[in-house]
Amino acid sequence: MPLSEIEITRRIVEGFSREFLDSLELDVAIVGAGPSGLVAAYYLAREGLKVSVFERDLFVGGGMWGGGMLFTRIVVQEEAVEILDDLSIKLIDTGDGYLTGDPVEVVSRCTVAAIDAGAKVWVGMSVEDVIIREDDVVTGVVLNWRAVELSGMHVDPLAVSAKVVIDASGHDCDIVRTFERKVPGCRIETAGGAVVGEKPMWAEVGEKEIVDNTREVYPGMMVCGMAANAAFGSPRMGAIFGGMFLSGRKAAGLAVRKVRGEA
Repeated sequence: MPLSEIEITRRIVEGFSREFLDSLELDVAIVGAGPSGLVAAYYLAREGLKVSVFERDLFVGGGMWGGGMLFTRIVVQEEAVEILDDLSIKLIDTGDGYLTGDPVEVVSRCTVAAIDAGAKVWVGMSVEDVIIREDDVVTGVVLNWRAVELSGMHVDPLAVSAKVVIDASGHDCDIVRTFERKVPGCRIETAGGAVVGEKPMWAEVGEKEIVDNTREVYPGMMVCGMAANAAFGSPRMGAIFGGMFLSGRKAAGLAVRKVRGEA
C-alpha cells in the first residue's frame, strides 16, 4: 500500500532520531569525511569502536573527486597499496612504485567499507567547537547544521561526547584552530605550540611528513590528513593520496590505543 506524505515523514524523523540518539556517546568522533577521515573510520570500526564521521558538506571524499585539476585520476604510492587492497580498490600500476586510481571508485569503496565496518557517516553537519572539561581534556564535539552556519543564523548547537576527537577537516585544520582561538594560552603539541599553517606544494616532503605529523596535539584531540600538515607547517601535496590513507590508518591505531588505555 502506498505511504502517505505523513508516513514518509514519520519514517524519516524516527529513523534519523533513533540513529542520532545512538551516536551521542562515541569512542571516536572524526571531523571530515575526506580520505584520511574515512580510512580512520574504517580501521576504528573494524576494531569494534563506536565511531561517527561528521562532514559539513552533503558529499564525502574531500578533494578526491576532482583528481588533479579535474583529470579524474589520483596517484597512490606503493606504501599505501595494502590499505587500498583492504578496501578492494582497483589500481593501475604506472611504474616506479606509483599507481593510479579512479576517485569515484576510491571514494565509494572507502565510504562503503567504513559503513560496513560499523562507522556512521553524517553529512551536512558542521563541527563548530569541541567540549572541554576542567582537567583540560577534549571530551566531544559541538554540532550544528551546515545550512545554519552558512545562513549566519544564531541557532544553538547540540553536542556529542567522544573519548577521542580526530581533526580530519583538511587544509584549514578548522577544529584545532577553533580550539586555539577559544582557549587562549593553550599549548598545542606542534612546533611553537600553535597551528603553523600549510606550506606551498612539495609533494615528496608533504607525503612523508603527513604520517609523521599524525598524532595527538592536545589531550583527547588528534590531527590526521591535511589537517596534520597544516598543524605542523608541512607542504601540501596535490593529487597524490597515499600519505592521506596512511595518515588515516595511523590515526586509527593511535585512537584505538588511547580509548583502550594503552597509550
